[in-house]
Amino acid sequence: MSERAPPVVHLVDDDPSILSALSRLLRGAGHRCEAHGSAEAFLARHDPEEHGCAVLDLGLPGMDGFGIQASLTGAAARPVVFLTARGDVPASVRAMKAGAVDFLTKPVEPEALLAAVAEALRRDAASRAARQSEAEIDRRLATLTPRERQVLDRVVAGRLNKQIAADIGAAEKTVKIHRSRVMRKMAARTAADLIRLVVGRGA
Repeated sequence: MSERAPPVVHLVDDDPSILSALSRLLRGAGHRCEAHGSAEAFLARHDPEEHGCAVLDLGLPGMDGFGIQASLTGAAARPVVFLTARGDVPASVRAMKAGAVDFLTKPVEPEALLAAVAEALRRDAASRAARQSEAEIDRRLATLTPRERQVLDRVVAGRLNKQIAADIGAAEKTVKIHRSRVMRKMAARTAADLIRLVVGRGA
């Protein structure tokens, strides 16, 4: 991950002057950014694998900012900062409930926008790291044999080796061997580590 490209701040606004001004502001602050004049242009370019966030004008013609936000979910998830030409409390509440990082009124204060973008990029990095960690745990789980998965499930449930042996109809010594293999495959040093991995993943 250290070799990945820097995150991109996607600006989406139908006003060319705003796109130009905000692009200068963000690039001046050291951000890599791309400007799009419509929702459709942005979504045609959007790469879910690319790190970054989106700064969206709420009142876009055609698909509006909420439409873009609704499309940036699941595998395409990306933190969003909204800009609007008018202070609209219901709209801001709706945006924040849907997970927006911030809801800023035009003309936007440079410091407020830069702070919102910094937070959006932080959230993006954190969520991607979490997804990467979950994918790695899934990969480890997939290496377990059915018997090892039985042992894992019971270790996580707090069962002792003797109890696990009785549960699955195996010798306690055999359970210990399976348990050791589970620990190695899951890269867990202790039972507590193992439980944290599996419970945290929801497996």
